[in-house]
This record gives sequence, C-alpha cells and structure tokens, in this order.
Amino acid sequence: MTQTPEIKGQVAPGFEPVEEVFASLWDGTDDIGGAFAIEIEGKRVIDLYAGWTSNKREADWSADTIVPVFSTGKAITALVMGWLKDQGAFAFTDKVADHWPAFAQNGKADVTIAQALSHQAGLSGIAEPMEATDWFDRELIEQKLAEQAPLWPLGQGTGYHPLTFGTMADAIARRTDGRTIGEILKEDICGPHGIDFFVGTPESEHDRIAEHRLPPKPPHLGKMNTIKELAFVKPWSSPGRRGAVEWRKAEFPAANGHGNAASIATLMGVFANEGRLGNEALLSPDTVTEIMTEQVSGEDRVLPFDLSFGIGVMRNRDSGHYGPEPLCVGHYGLGGSCGFADPVRHISGSYTPNRLRETLAGDPRAVRLINAVYGCL
Repeated sequence: MTQTPEIKGQVAPGFEPVEEVFASLWDGTDDIGGAFAIEIEGKRVIDLYAGWTSNKREADWSADTIVPVFSTGKAITALVMGWLKDQGAFAFTDKVADHWPAFAQNGKADVTIAQALSHQAGLSGIAEPMEATDWFDRELIEQKLAEQAPLWPLGQGTGYHPLTFGTMADAIARRTDGRTIGEILKEDICGPHGIDFFVGTPESEHDRIAEHRLPPKPPHLGKMNTIKELAFVKPWSSPGRRGAVEWRKAEFPAANGHGNAASIATLMGVFANEGRLGNEALLSPDTVTEIMTEQVSGEDRVLPFDLSFGIGVMRNRDSGHYGPEPLCVGHYGLGGSCGFADPVRHISGSYTPNRLRETLAGDPRAVRLINAVYGCL
C-alpha cells in the first residue's frame, strides 16, 4: 500500500473533481506513479502527474517523465499512416502488396492497407518458432510475415495483432517514404511541434523513463486457441533477451512508444479536431474520417471482446472505455495506459501509469478519470 503522493500539475477551473479522482487512485492501492492530461479544442485543461518513477519510490514523477505505453502507440502509428496517405504515399484501399510485393505470398495478395491496419490480415503472430531476439531484426520479421499464410481467411473478422500491426505499418512506410514510423514522427510530427513522444527512444532520453511494474497476473484472454497463443504466449511472441536499453531504442510501432499523457493528448487531438494540430492542418478531415470509420466489428479471435476497429484505432461504441460518447476512438496499452479522442466535443486525452494492471482495455483507473472529465462539462 502507498500513501497518496503530492499531486502536481494544473487543472482549469471547473475540472477540480478530476484532480480529486486522480489523487484517489493511490488510496489503499499499490499504484506507483502516473499522469493524466486532457485537451479541449487543442487547449490543455488538465495536466496532472504524481507519484514515483519506479517501485523503489526514490525519484518523483515530474513534468518531463516519459513511460512506455505499449499498444496505446498504435493510435499514434495510425496518425503517421494517415499523414503518409495525405502526402500521396498510398491510399488505404491499396493492396499491401502494391507497395510490398513479397507480401502477396501464400494467399495475402488481396489484403488492403486498411485491412492490415484493422487486424484483419490473419497475421496475429509468427507461426514458425523463432528466438525472441529475432524481433530486433526488422528485415527478418518482415520476411517471415511476407512468407506466412494467414491464420484465418481474409474477410472473416479480426484477430488482434499485438506486434505485427507495427511491422506491417513500418514496412509500408519504409517502402513508400523511405523512413521508419519513428523517423517520421521525429522529423515531421513530434520534433517540429515539441511533442515528447518517441518510437525508438534515443539513449539520451532513457534517464527520464519511468520503470513499469508488471501486472500481478497475466491478462485474461478467455478460452485459449492457437491464434491467441501465437499472439501472446509463445516464447517468441514478443521481443526479449536484449535488455531494457535495446528494447527502448528499437522501433516497435505497435508496442514500445514512449511518451507522457500530455504528449499523447496532443497527438490524439488531431483526431478530435478534424486533423488540426494546434493551428496547423496536419491531416485532412477526410483522412481523419476514414481512419475513424468502422472497418470491421465483432468478436475478436485474440482479445476476449466484441470490438469495432477503424484504421489503427478502436472505436468506443457502447463500451464506455473512452467515456460516454459512442464516436470516441482511441487505444489502450498493456497495463492501463490509453489515449482517446472525442470528435463531437473536440476532447482528447491520455492516462499513462507505470503500475500496470492485468486489464487489456478499459482500465478502471482510466475510465474513472475520463468519466470525471465528462462529469465536469
């Protein structure tokens, strides 16, 4: 159990109840540290942070603390792919193989970019046994995905792609733009706008990364099947055995983005504000609509949920994961982090803890905070 830490940051008048909810996250729990931020129409109204950067509780969480947010970064990757689409690199209706010819092998010739980015490609994990270190060899993983047959027929629903979502996105980006997802973020989106988010975090930033504490038990995946095993539980299902430094520096656009709540709230604001980042039109309104429009829905083969996917984002519908607005989109990451966007009220926000829970989506801490925001409107 921990004491309630000092709550730092700021809340705009009228949002004081959100600060109370944020402080209560430590009441009688073993939470460590975290941050929560909200923007409305691109203006920051909440930026709260508190606690400690590790379980040792020796260093305070500060305004510039960043933390791994796992699959929350998929929504940021979707933003990058939207930016590339607007640059004329591709259309979401293009076949993946139009830009990556080797991908057409073993029945994947008709997979579109939109389908690949909405978890329909049938490549939720690597089917053939390999080493966990192989994930750090980008070309090898792309070769394995290009050669692999889909785990289910195209057009027959989804199976969440924990890591391979990012591999496919990055492969398309590199073949159409010449740069990785992380490089595009640094050079054209986050870097020029002073946004503190990385895919491929330089070692110079590692001293301010909060250490995460793993959940007390694995997430509940429901009844196990081969597809779930490949996605999450095989010894080679995720990168391993290269150490924290190499994992942070590597680019896994589906899984190892590093940032804080303020930076993610700003990036998600692009979806909440018809493509605008501040006063700049970063994405076209048509591209934002395309990304947020349902591509597929139904019972997922990997996650134990009935899901609705846009292009790289999860749609709220009636789940309540992102508050009461059905048209919200967003993404959760392993353990509780999330980013979301409400295109109706032009709200964007994020929650970034380092005490991970066993939830895969709809972490109760994030849901309480988001609902508290809507209660203040």
